[in-house]
Amino acid sequence: MAQPDPSTQLPPPQHIAIIMDGNGRWAKKRGLPRTAGHSAGAEAFRRTANYCRTLGVKYLTVYAFSTENWKRSGEEVAGIMKLLGKYLQEALRDMEKNHVRFRFFGDLSRLSPELRQLCEEAQQRSGAYHEVQVNFCLNYGGRDEILRAVKAYAQDVAAGKQDVNTLTESGFAAYLDSAGVPDPELVIRPSGEMRVSNFLPWQTVYSEFVFMNVLWPDFGPAELDAAIAEYHRRNRRFGGA
Repeated sequence: MAQPDPSTQLPPPQHIAIIMDGNGRWAKKRGLPRTAGHSAGAEAFRRTANYCRTLGVKYLTVYAFSTENWKRSGEEVAGIMKLLGKYLQEALRDMEKNHVRFRFFGDLSRLSPELRQLCEEAQQRSGAYHEVQVNFCLNYGGRDEILRAVKAYAQDVAAGKQDVNTLTESGFAAYLDSAGVPDPELVIRPSGEMRVSNFLPWQTVYSEFVFMNVLWPDFGPAELDAAIAEYHRRNRRFGGA
């Protein structure tokens, strides 16, 4: 398929978030193991991330592994973690060339020490880059994020560092994993499912959602352009008339 010409496209939102869904169904349709679907999904992520950078997207947030995904088979979870580790190793190797800033949303404490170290190294080494930031939601759940933020805030109140009477939305948002990152304007969910699945509930209250009937491994520049075009057709009133 010919790649779209970015110079002819509508300007993208500053922040796009994607629920990468459909890897397992993609593999099942082809009689392949689910791990093959995740491998194809990893390639779809690379294509999409590269195209976002070409378009000038400043922030790309992807749902890589949810707190609920631990319910899957041990083999599938191990395969996903292996792919994540491989990607991060490649990202560290190519960091000086790609200039992508990395950040991780979620509770990383449940990951293996090796994977946690890769995440920490990627985030630390890429901190000086500002061209594009990729936020990986890894062992992430929106409710879990809010609970962790509430606990951290409550600890600061108990320590006398915060006053509940002066709490604001922006003050609370500083305790979230996404602190300092603008909310996504556009959320895309491929695969045909039409739900948010515990993804960024605080940050997406005024995001535009685009649900697409394409499995994630088949997602590419044409689908991203279509989602951005749909975004531009929306009238973003933010509660106004």
